[in-house]
Order: sequence, then C-alpha cells, then structure tokens
Amino acid sequence: MSMSVLRTTDGWWVQTPRGAAEVDTAATTTAELLADRAAVEAAATATHTIPVDILEVVSPVTAPCRVVAQMTNFVSHVKDSGMNPDTVPLTFFRKASGSISGPYQDVIKPDHVRFLDYEVEVGLVLGRSVPVGTSIDEDNVSDFVAGLVLTNDVSARDVQLPKTQFYESKSYPTFTPVGPALVLLEEGDFKRFDDLRLQLRVNGQLRQNMTVGSDMIYRPVQALQALTKFQRLDAGDLLLTGTPGGTALKAPGKPIEIIGSLLPPAVKWKSFFRAQAKNPNYLQDGDIVELSIATDDGGLDLGIQRTVVRFAQ
Repeated sequence: MSMSVLRTTDGWWVQTPRGAAEVDTAATTTAELLADRAAVEAAATATHTIPVDILEVVSPVTAPCRVVAQMTNFVSHVKDSGMNPDTVPLTFFRKASGSISGPYQDVIKPDHVRFLDYEVEVGLVLGRSVPVGTSIDEDNVSDFVAGLVLTNDVSARDVQLPKTQFYESKSYPTFTPVGPALVLLEEGDFKRFDDLRLQLRVNGQLRQNMTVGSDMIYRPVQALQALTKFQRLDAGDLLLTGTPGGTALKAPGKPIEIIGSLLPPAVKWKSFFRAQAKNPNYLQDGDIVELSIATDDGGLDLGIQRTVVRFAQ
C-alpha cells in the first residue's frame, strides 16, 4: 500500500485515514527523508494526528535537485504538435530546480511572457543514486524510483519556440508546481503506473484527460535506460514523464506550416504568434488551474493540485 507524504516548512507528515501524522525525522531534504524510511513507516501507524487541511503544504520535492523532463511523450500531444508518434524520438530537457513551487502557490507569469501554457505530468522521484552505466529493467525499476508526484510543466511558449530551447521557457520561478503529496510506492504499486489518469482543468473546464497506458510512448524504464547512458541521477531528483494532448499550444495546419517554412524566421514567428493571440486557452491572470492524477479506482492517488495564475506587475 502506497504512503502519501506531505511537507510543510517545518516538517514532514504522512497522510493517513485519520489525518496527518508527523514524521519524527531530522530530514530537511527529500533525499534525507527517503533515507529515513523507517521514520515514515512509523508515522503511518501513529495514533496522534491532526487534520490535513490545516497544514500549509509546500512541494514535497526539495531544491536544489536535478529536474529532467521528457519531450512529446504522449501520442495525443505529439499529434497536437504536428509530429508523427511513430517516429518521435526519446528526448529530454532540463529545468532549473529553482522553478519548483508548492501545490497551492500562485504561478507567476513574467511581464515579458505573453503565451503561458500548462502541462500536467507524472513526476518520478528517485530514491537512490543512479550512476552512469546503471542497468535498469522492469524487474528492478522500483528499486530506483521511490515515489510519484503530480507536477505542472508550466511553459512560456513565446520564449520556447523562437529560441528552439526549453530551459529558459520552463525554468522561471513557480513554473514547476509539485505535489501536494510524494506518494511512496510499495511492492507492486509501480505495476499500476499505466492505470494513472492525468487530468487538468482551467476554471473548471477539462482541458487534459488521458491515461498513461493508452497514450504514453516511452515508459519510465525506457527513459531511465536512456538517461543512465549519459546522466547521473541521485536520490531526490525529479523526472517528468511528459504530458497528454490538450495544451493551449497546437501546431498550425499543414498548408499554413508549409507557407511558414518559406518565410524568414522573424516574419514566420511574428505571424504565428499573431494567430496565437486569438487562442483563448492560454492562461490568463486569475485563472485557477486544477490538476489530478490517480487510477480510476482510487487505488493510487497523487492528490489534487490547485494554483492561481498571477501576472507580474
């Protein structure tokens, strides 16, 4: 049975049917908490609890850490991006861990950003060091992945696309809301990964809704196998596994794309973003973004994240 761990500024808590039980630990980072699993398990059976809703919960993943993300990893998102799911490669990008924020903290749009987008994603939290050359397969992947978290890969599309890079566009402060819970996996839990349903709503309107099993292209084992060829990972590091279709950004139709390819880059992007300005789905000041990830039967539940978009003044 999985355990849901919550974090506040002054401690760690295990969410139980009775309420939140404080973890008796000196851990100040996610990595340190994962090394103190006995304290977490003891809290799960504690009799003294407090109501969960009085906790001021922050991200259960602490910074600094590595934040690695998979690109275009759901069939529906690949199609939205105008690419072929049968040929899309397994690729990664990095995000600054300074972008990590809490599950109920405002998402702040920088003043120069015009087109702010959302991406609900399952985050894998590493539980131990994974040196380059480590062998990972279906039988031992749960030895390396300690838990799962709900994340939003917030994206500044007008920074991302013209520069053809992801790091800046996805690394502004508050651009990686994480939580509310770090769901620590028990024996057999990882086998339910494909059953997870990712949903995202903006002001109550359902924008993204897909299960992992029906849409994800490269599973965690494949991603970790690729990463271990060149990238060391450590306990507490975070791997985002991609988002389904339904983001605000959509690729233009083929005729428009062909015409755009013939234009100078400055003209092409000016025309593209002029058209995007008519798209009502980009995030606006005051929008409420609600995310959830869980199996349909509730057996594995990463919680509900609610953030409000605020435009920097």
